[in-house]
Amino acid sequence: MALATVNLAFDDDFIRQIDYFANNESLTRTDLIYNSVKMYINRRQKLQELYAYGEKIAKENEFTEEDIINDIKEYRKNQ
Repeated sequence: MALATVNLAFDDDFIRQIDYFANNESLTRTDLIYNSVKMYINRRQKLQELYAYGEKIAKENEFTEEDIINDIKEYRKNQ
């Protein structure tokens, strides 16, 4: 895997937070930032997959956004 260098600029307070958490996790600053970005990307990908699945099911069953909102309201009312 080829590596690329990325330069980032953060304010001093944010750098102190990064260093604090990196130290507590026994990580380097680079590893903490890398892991954080990787986690963010993974979560976004999962959300995109979930939205795509929801849109597919809605289309297959001819649900509208209003149908879903009404179903949620009805469910909450009955709880």
